[in-house]
Amino acid sequence: MGCAASSAGSKVQLTTAAAGSPDVSSRPASSMFRQHRLGSSRAPGSARALSTEQIKPKQNMSAGDAVKYETIERGSLFGLDYRVFVKGPDGVLSPWHDVPLYADASKKIFNMIVEIPRWSNAKMEMATAEPMNPIKQDVKKGLPRFVHNIFPHKGYIWNYGALPQTWEDPNHVVPETGAKGDNDPIDVVDIGSKVQKRGAVIQVKVLGTLALIDEGETDWKLIAIDVTDPLADKMENIGDVEKYFPGLLKATVEWFRIYKIPTGKPANQFGFNGEYKDRDYAHKVIDETNEYWKKLIKEASPKLNTQCFVEGAVHQATHDSAKAVVDAAAAPAAQSAVPEDVDKWHFIQA
Repeated sequence: MGCAASSAGSKVQLTTAAAGSPDVSSRPASSMFRQHRLGSSRAPGSARALSTEQIKPKQNMSAGDAVKYETIERGSLFGLDYRVFVKGPDGVLSPWHDVPLYADASKKIFNMIVEIPRWSNAKMEMATAEPMNPIKQDVKKGLPRFVHNIFPHKGYIWNYGALPQTWEDPNHVVPETGAKGDNDPIDVVDIGSKVQKRGAVIQVKVLGTLALIDEGETDWKLIAIDVTDPLADKMENIGDVEKYFPGLLKATVEWFRIYKIPTGKPANQFGFNGEYKDRDYAHKVIDETNEYWKKLIKEASPKLNTQCFVEGAVHQATHDSAKAVVDAAAAPAAQSAVPEDVDKWHFIQA
């Protein structure tokens, strides 16, 4: 999948092409890439004190439980008021803090919060500064943010999201990259065949990681696969990705390197010269970010919203307070208009 990737400081020529064919969100990549015109992106859509050794939610959500989660949408999709709340067996919760990091710690199976379904353009993320941390669309210059399509890619080329109960500490300089953390939960991409739903909590195997340096910050990108995917049993480490998904690792580096170029920004850089680190290294990074998160929820005055049901967390939520947050959100409304240029293809020449 080969568009030329540019390094920061390279002279890049950017051209665009309009597109407007029917939605391709459910088409396989081979079908999509045969078409010059892109599809529409308008489809919707124990009880003890907290310690660094043990974090346990109160909402019947210990690791390994077969917890069922639901989503509650409020506001207008693609609008500034759009929010997706996550609901567990006992009510609304924080997907960032209350969903356990592990679905099965003994097997190293993690929970993943899906923020952005594959092929879509809307840049959605957990609102780390808001109570109950709903998913919302990122805002740039007062407008909802959409990522550009850079040939031959369409929107996000995997399901994109984050691991709960993790935090990339902006006060910590990552020795391997020389850059601080990006102040968010650790990002993860699901390379499985299913197009996931926004707000879904899925179980994944982490296969490796990429050290993106985005605007001077370390922004780890974990590579994972949904455990229910037909190929999941064959996937154990990063080398298996190239075997069963040939070209995807290269395309992933390319995508993260160039995706901001259409906005006038330089190409992103990577730690380790853009080389992937394996599963064990990725697990180490996850453990570190989990420890940073444990410290974060013990802070008396954090800069982010840490209200949750986790026992020992300083800022405790209640069922009434969580319900009140949802009740105060905008009522469900019709989908907002999407900018016409969202469907353009951008061509980059190094």
